[in-house]
Amino acid sequence: MTKEIEDRIKTIDTLVDSGRIKQKDAQKIKVTENVFDEATLKAIYTLSNKGIIEALGGSISTGKEANVFLADGKDHSLAVKIYRITSSTFDSMEDYIMGDPRFRDVRRTKKDIVFAWTKKEYRNLLRASEVGIKVPKPIITERNILVMEFAGKEEKPYPLLKDVKLEASAAKKVYDILIDYIKRLYVDAELVHADLSEYNILIEPELMEPVLIDMGQSVTIEHPKADQFLLRDIKNIVRHFKKYGIISNENDLYTFVTKDKKEHDHDPHQSTA
Repeated sequence: MTKEIEDRIKTIDTLVDSGRIKQKDAQKIKVTENVFDEATLKAIYTLSNKGIIEALGGSISTGKEANVFLADGKDHSLAVKIYRITSSTFDSMEDYIMGDPRFRDVRRTKKDIVFAWTKKEYRNLLRASEVGIKVPKPIITERNILVMEFAGKEEKPYPLLKDVKLEASAAKKVYDILIDYIKRLYVDAELVHADLSEYNILIEPELMEPVLIDMGQSVTIEHPKADQFLLRDIKNIVRHFKKYGIISNENDLYTFVTKDKKEHDHDPHQSTA
């Protein structure tokens, strides 16, 4: 066992002893490599000292770039997303960030890219929430950790759209909301999700309403590939809902989403003050 792993396990044991990590989840966390390095564990300790995380629990999901864990907050459950510093998809992360005017000054090291990506997802979720789109409400970032409100009930996350069979009326409702969300994102938040599909949409079962997740890659509409990403998002939604008999023209939807914003931005009478 290397000294690095020994130090990490000692830190985990310390966090377990102090109640920062739940005892029943400690063993799983110890074997979760590439996420829980010692610096990340210390960041969890910092978030705990700030009163944000009371105790870190088990895994909710595992992805290529990050793992998401359930945690106890002061008043409600939290989702704690931890990005891997040694992400194998670093090059694609860099592509989304370097075209975003909000991150012009980010250094091109792995660590700085991942830290910027984490802050980027926080800001994107915040902007989406501010224009009335249902997303996990972001709370704080610390290094490669994003803390959000948990989108689920009784420690179970809401199901993904891909795993839900909708009745015809519910499918139409969810589809209409998603098209409205895509437009609100573009017009009001000036964002494109850039990875919208049935894999990044949760369904709140009681209300039968969608919740958008995984917005780390979302870009501002100034991004050079924003229109390309937007059309891809629209195509994914059209493709998924075609199986429910909802037939839409992708180009017409693209025009519907962008028309008001593009006309407003090119209005010669619009004040530049």
